Amino acid sequence: MHGPSLIRRHRGLVIPAGLSHPSYREAEERDVMTDKVFVRLDHRAVIEVGGEDRRTFLQGLVSNDMNKVAGDRAVYAALLTPQGKFLFDMFVVELGDLFLIETEAARAEDLRKKLSMYKLRAKVSVALAANTAVFALGGDGAAGTFDLGAEAGTATEFAGGTVFVDPRLAEAGLRALLPADGGPRVLEANGFAPAPFETWDEARIRLGLPDGSRDLELEKGILLENGFDELNGVDFNKGCYMGQELTARTKYRGLVRKRLMPVEINGPVPAPGADIRLGDAEAGEMRSACGSVGLALIRLEQFKASGGVGLTSGASSLAAAKPKWAVFPDGE
Repeated sequence: MHGPSLIRRHRGLVIPAGLSHPSYREAEERDVMTDKVFVRLDHRAVIEVGGEDRRTFLQGLVSNDMNKVAGDRAVYAALLTPQGKFLFDMFVVELGDLFLIETEAARAEDLRKKLSMYKLRAKVSVALAANTAVFALGGDGAAGTFDLGAEAGTATEFAGGTVFVDPRLAEAGLRALLPADGGPRVLEANGFAPAPFETWDEARIRLGLPDGSRDLELEKGILLENGFDELNGVDFNKGCYMGQELTARTKYRGLVRKRLMPVEINGPVPAPGADIRLGDAEAGEMRSACGSVGLALIRLEQFKASGGVGLTSGASSLAAAKPKWAVFPDGE
């Protein structure tokens, strides 16, 4: 059984699955040999939310429907400011009587405090899971190892933790929340080989997937500019949650004017936040990068005018590409 692929290997080259850039299409279409790999994501951490009110508690706070979350179903979501701007992204899955929230490690304590502040009289507990590590898994047969299908968000218990297909996009592979001390060992015992962080990061970028505050500006980022609609990170039928008004208005009034998308970089890698221009016009801002590829928030007007080429940032030239999964307005 072939599951979602995080990476593909061809003649010794690591080639992320699901690429849209022309320079990779030929390699992607040829026969490839794929290997099962895991990458430990030390920049991610886990928070445990327990208690009998845990579901209704989170339901009123985050952008996705917590009624979807179960032991066999993970979701992607965000916590917003009351004004609807980005604060935290997260993956949420159920394990026993706990919700496991995967989020940024450097900001996990901030999220724990934020959730605790909103507890009031709710019967919930919020704690950092100090002995839980986050892993990304990929390669043909990865999902089959855990009897998971290729559907985004499917999950299962494994080795004292949980494994799930990325709920944003099945092509992004799997994520595993496992005991930190035994996770690598049990993954290797199941045929996965360790791979460097850059393997995962480049694949993520080429797929156009955001990685928390590396790509969404704190208290300024707008979910729909960053693909949360197509990436299953927002439920527009769930009812009220914090920051809902701006998110709904952005969708139903067609107010999306920028989009996060992959860029090929020719020259020095621009720093996060660096201006991107099309001639004399402002065209966007740089976000995260790995090697010669990065993510950038690009103005759709300039993207449509240029076809994604001719962009510059400092001494570097950039070429932007629409992610395969993305839906842009007016056929852009």
